[in-house]
Amino acid sequence: MKKILKKYIPKLIGLQLNSIYRINKKKAVIKVYRIFCTPRGGKVKPHQELFLRNAQATKINHGNIKLQTYHWKNEGPSVLLLHGWDSNTSRWRDLIEQLVTEKYNIIAFDAPAQGNSGAKLLNVPLYAKCIGKMIKMYKPQYLVGHSMGGMSIFFNEFQNRSNSVEKIVSLGAPTEMKKIIDDLQQILGLKPKLMKDVEAYFKDKFGYRFKDFTTQNFVQSVDKDCLVIHDKYDKIVPVQSGRNLEKQLKKVNYIETEGAGHSLNRDYIHQHILEFLAK
Repeated sequence: MKKILKKYIPKLIGLQLNSIYRINKKKAVIKVYRIFCTPRGGKVKPHQELFLRNAQATKINHGNIKLQTYHWKNEGPSVLLLHGWDSNTSRWRDLIEQLVTEKYNIIAFDAPAQGNSGAKLLNVPLYAKCIGKMIKMYKPQYLVGHSMGGMSIFFNEFQNRSNSVEKIVSLGAPTEMKKIIDDLQQILGLKPKLMKDVEAYFKDKFGYRFKDFTTQNFVQSVDKDCLVIHDKYDKIVPVQSGRNLEKQLKKVNYIETEGAGHSLNRDYIHQHILEFLAK
């Protein structure tokens, strides 16, 4: 019964949105935008909280959003860690433990609407602005981003070139906003006219159409050394995104794994990251 409900609930939501659109276009558009920008998971669980207590935790204001930051202080180079969608800083636990052993100075934060940070909505432009703020504050030499965190790194670099940053690690990052939107439209069964108006709303808000919001347009000016890792069988972000970045970036070391999944949270992958940062 639960599986049947899980299968049909998205279609019922889409049917409701299509119905609202016939009566009130603006209301339907805003509802779709909010669904797209609202994480369903990522809150900190008790066992994750225990690990995060090892860090120096501080709240930082970004506009009216309180961002939860974590700092594992050390004398080595600074690394800023950026998690993905429906996640929080604790996803870096295994990598952080290895970075601490190597004496890196580690900074991380929970993205808006994730972990212990405030807000209800999250999108790449907002995440990128938060990343830019953290870079200005902490001046890290290295950035490591997973999934949405990786895409947001590149968007921030496009908008605000970071002089302190020397290397970027991208793990399982998407490259095409349109692909994400098309998947959402298919899952919910939203009408093309409604999606056209959602795209117009997005363009008014951020200055981009869905098809233009792509790393193809963001990474042309990125001249930093980059490590891109993507799994061949990633079911969340297809491997083509990793292959796209390999072609688009000027200085890139591309590694394609088999069986590490979207999380890429494996010891041998952490070793690839550590070796890349140490070069």
